[in-house]
Amino acid sequence: MTSTIYLIRHGETDWNLAGRWQGHADVPLNDLGLRQARLLAQRLQSEQIQFNAIYSSDLARAYQTAWELGSAVRVPVQLYPPLREIDIGAWSGLHYDQIREQFPIEAKLLEEGQDIPRGGGETLSALRKRVVEAVEAIIAHRDGETIALVTHGGCIRMLLAHVESYHGDGFKRFPHIGNTSISIVRCGKSSWEALDINDMRHLEELHEADLASSPPDDAERPAL
Repeated sequence: MTSTIYLIRHGETDWNLAGRWQGHADVPLNDLGLRQARLLAQRLQSEQIQFNAIYSSDLARAYQTAWELGSAVRVPVQLYPPLREIDIGAWSGLHYDQIREQFPIEAKLLEEGQDIPRGGGETLSALRKRVVEAVEAIIAHRDGETIALVTHGGCIRMLLAHVESYHGDGFKRFPHIGNTSISIVRCGKSSWEALDINDMRHLEELHEADLASSPPDDAERPAL
């Protein structure tokens, strides 16, 4: 049997808007982020998706998004810390230009594609191992079910890289994962398959310029 996993990124925060790297910082949704989360919830409710479970990162921006969804489809939200964003340690709260200025050696290694601990936190390979194992643990107990995982851009990038058996930098492979975007993965015991990636129709159909986040100008500067 296979499980169907909806990978959902949280709504916008003020730090997303300002281009500040978040990592494990517990930044809440801003007003636009709350609206995005409600539009996401309305869409999935109207599509009558029957979720068997909703798991969320325990960071506020993800949990607030998950709560809106869970309330709409009447499924309780379970907090699951392994779905947290990558730990970027001392880089949290900084703009990328500040990281380059304050941590020039690490920034240079990052730009060269080295898999270094970001800000003294996690490497991309550690993030990938964490989130893949988290999803494997969930589907081991929920084989054949439809599950929503409300998480973060970095986590979704690394999971999609795993789906494609891509062993490089998942941030460069998938430079844009929009706020409240939906990516759908079918997970079996021997293989995973992507059915959809970065779907933001619930935002784009309203034709409001600021509602759906645009791809970054520089793929080296993911808004975590």
